[in-house]
Amino acid sequence: MVIDLILIGLAVALFPLPLMAFVLVLASSRGARKGVAFILAWLACLVAVTAAVLLLTGGQPPPPRSPPSVAALVATLLIGVGLVVHGERRRRRNRRAAGTPTAPPSGPSATPAMPATSAEEPGEGATVRSAMILAVLLQPWGMVGAAGTTIVQADLSRGTSFVALAFFCLLATSTLLAMELYVVFSPETARRTLLGLRERLLRHKEPAVVSLCLLLGVWPVGRSLYRLVG
Repeated sequence: MVIDLILIGLAVALFPLPLMAFVLVLASSRGARKGVAFILAWLACLVAVTAAVLLLTGGQPPPPRSPPSVAALVATLLIGVGLVVHGERRRRRNRRAAGTPTAPPSGPSATPAMPATSAEEPGEGATVRSAMILAVLLQPWGMVGAAGTTIVQADLSRGTSFVALAFFCLLATSTLLAMELYVVFSPETARRTLLGLRERLLRHKEPAVVSLCLLLGVWPVGRSLYRLVG
């Protein structure tokens, strides 16, 4: 369980879509305050999923081969297959898009607007409530679902399970926390650096999403099949 949660936590922490949105939240007016709201909502989702699973299991892993255990493995298998399918579809779509020639922009519209000042960018001018809603909507729920089926194996009679669950929640939030602290302690430098990071994420977003979905999908599929057949 611990290794699975670490892998999932890393994938959630590195998923580019929420990171790109979070940069814009931080770059907006009173961004540090909105960033805190975003992080709290993000972390609340992880805690809610963890608590819901523990309530269902009573903090005890189901016996091997029991109906709850098999159901959890089947759910893990389906989530893994879904991540693989999603990643493969995006990969094929990106390949088709790369093979389609596009005309370079010309005229006044050829100069793109900076992300920090574009009124059409999501997150710019958002309220604290909007930042919290954005965090919920951009949560990679497929990966969080995979974590939920893994948490079924948690045994709360052992202290290591508490540590593993807490570490997963913090790991999945670690990049957001690092960015928030950067803005708090060095706002001007952080703003320039994070906007540059967003541009790099924008260029490499699709390969990153595809890789994370495929890698995180193959792992639970293989693990579930092994336990179901073995």
